[in-house]
Amino acid sequence: MANRLISEMGLPKSIANVFAARSIKTAKALSLLEQRNRNEQLAGHLPTGLKGLDEALFGGIPFGVITELVGPAGIGKTQFCLKLSLLASLPMRHGGLDGQVIYIDMESKFSSKRLIEIGAQSFPEIFHMRGMAQEMAGRILVLRPVSLAEFTESLQQIKILLLERRVKLLVIDSMAALASGEFEHGASKINPLGWHISFLKSVAELSRIPIVVTNQVRSQSNDDTWRYNFQVGTRRQDLEDTPKYDSHLIAALGIHWSHAVTIRLILETISGERFIKVAKSPMSPALAFPFSITSSGISLLNDDGIEVVGQEISTIHCHGHSEIIGSDSLQFHG
Repeated sequence: MANRLISEMGLPKSIANVFAARSIKTAKALSLLEQRNRNEQLAGHLPTGLKGLDEALFGGIPFGVITELVGPAGIGKTQFCLKLSLLASLPMRHGGLDGQVIYIDMESKFSSKRLIEIGAQSFPEIFHMRGMAQEMAGRILVLRPVSLAEFTESLQQIKILLLERRVKLLVIDSMAALASGEFEHGASKINPLGWHISFLKSVAELSRIPIVVTNQVRSQSNDDTWRYNFQVGTRRQDLEDTPKYDSHLIAALGIHWSHAVTIRLILETISGERFIKVAKSPMSPALAFPFSITSSGISLLNDDGIEVVGQEISTIHCHGHSEIIGSDSLQFHG
């Protein structure tokens, strides 16, 4: 089994191609790489329920590190966080972590009603049981600080909660909202968050829980635009038919924050279609997955993914985003 070729393991073609490019050809080589990654990240994952993304991340959102969701307003970041919160609180027999969640809601986007709707559609066998919807929602503690000082207090409170409760996930939605509310535009709004960034990293490492933080986007300081550069994949023609240029956006919060993040997932739109892209990971291939938002939350349109290379890995597209937001506003938010 150890000498079994990667090409014979039934992996999605896009992932198998990336391994081949990295000279990872056998199951033994892959196993050694996975073992190193587990040792570095303290092992364990929170599955997202999105098959293709979980395969690309080797199990889901990793324990012991910070995972960042980057994208424009309304793209689906909060929807993703709500689903992850449910998954962390579900009983283990249903694929959950059977724990509690701390959800720091900086923009008042958390919706108990939407949370229960996602749960009822995704896990009807649980949420249709008498009293279970309320019980599951009750496992998620929502904090709503409105200033940097209150956010600092919330983080101090988390240290106690981690000891008193079975906390399995920390969500902060969003860090950028806090910064933009406290500081003027520019690098000055990054430095005062230095302690908070270090604190979050230490919490992830010491408590061995996944920390998921959403981040907003901002325009680049110049007017440069970048070409689309998606490579071969199951939706290659669709991507090649998109307009050749798009406004160039970058993640907010700057370099200091970026270095603290282990996993970066970019949520973007290309010609009115949503994609979630693995843009930063110590071992996962750079892949983009088309997705939609339904009553059950985020759903991938296919599980194979499209390999992404070069500048396209970190580029954030927002082409046709306003049309998506207009259609979603009647049903969903975040």
